[in-house]
Amino acid sequence: MKFAEHSRYLIGNYPHPSLEITHGKGSNLWDSDGNQYLDFTSGIAVTNIGHSHPHWVEQVSEQARKLVHCSNLYSISLQVKLAERLVEKIGPGKILFCNSGAEANEALIKLSRLHASNSETNNLHKFSIIGAENGFHGRTMGALSATHSSKYRKGFEPLLSNFSFAQLNKIETFKDLIDDQTGAVLIESIQGEGGIFEAEDSFLQSLRELCSTEKLLLLFDEVQAGFGRTGEFLGFQKSGILPDAVAMAKGLGGGFPIGAIWVEEKYEEVFTPGTHGTTFGGSPLACAAAHAVLDVIEQENLIARSKELGNRFKDSLIKLCQDFPDHLIEIRGKGLMLGIVCRDDPSPLIKILRERGLLTVGASGNVIRLLPPLTVQEKELDDALSMIHQCVSEWNPK
Repeated sequence: MKFAEHSRYLIGNYPHPSLEITHGKGSNLWDSDGNQYLDFTSGIAVTNIGHSHPHWVEQVSEQARKLVHCSNLYSISLQVKLAERLVEKIGPGKILFCNSGAEANEALIKLSRLHASNSETNNLHKFSIIGAENGFHGRTMGALSATHSSKYRKGFEPLLSNFSFAQLNKIETFKDLIDDQTGAVLIESIQGEGGIFEAEDSFLQSLRELCSTEKLLLLFDEVQAGFGRTGEFLGFQKSGILPDAVAMAKGLGGGFPIGAIWVEEKYEEVFTPGTHGTTFGGSPLACAAAHAVLDVIEQENLIARSKELGNRFKDSLIKLCQDFPDHLIEIRGKGLMLGIVCRDDPSPLIKILRERGLLTVGASGNVIRLLPPLTVQEKELDDALSMIHQCVSEWNPK
């Protein structure tokens, strides 16, 4: 396919492509010219178990031969079992399935509004939500309303009202925004699109205490940080707290679209028949893909592996920053969700890395995100580090 045809038939909401990807295996992708790349984007934290993992391919293929879709008017055994597995890993509660991270965050917003409108709670006026500066929750109108940056909001106003934004890791700024209309707080455990800013454990513990005291729902967006990427099943779990609801997607399906929310026992009956729905959410095929992902995570011990390899990789990247202080500032993140903070716009460096065979993705604040699959090999991390070192040494942003 020629890129001219791409532009002719596809709406230009993405930059003009530089590559045409044809297939992938493990941590690698190939383009239509036969060039091989180390994929440290993982489809933006989606292919956590790598490309074309044999178990995933087998399970999805087998399910496709049996049943792809039948709607949520009927019980789907794979869906029930998947919900059970997620509850076991998160905590007592229930699961609602959908198709994407934006949809999952929309469901969290609807949960908070529906909870406030429930006459039994006597909280009819508590419909405002506090988010975090630099937060990103998706591009649908509700999720966009919960997203802080004007970069994403521009041109789509007026969005939903009654959203305000505090500073991550500064509990006093959240306290200052609470009033008699506040019903919930929605944050990411690690801000991915916003620049790989990590919520500190002590902050999350204080935020849990604050929300409990003020009777606010504590809602977590684990769309990008979830499913082993940070060295925990979900990014917040190292803090030892439990939120009231969690949005999930991306890595859950290993490349097949699926999203979900987990809701704590106390609020698991807020959604009742007719209050929310989804045609494709939790389809048999999507659930088969997610089961395969969880199988691989468990069988290959990928959560512990992500933590171990991530710590080692981060230490090497910190040394890289020390070698190039004129170009690089710091390394953020944990596990295999890391960000290189550059002194200048990193777009040229991302291009150089791509030309040398390493695919990365940018984030706000001059950050390059490194999101390799959790199945990445140690040699591949070493190869990536070598490429980054070489490209930074040749980079002349001035």
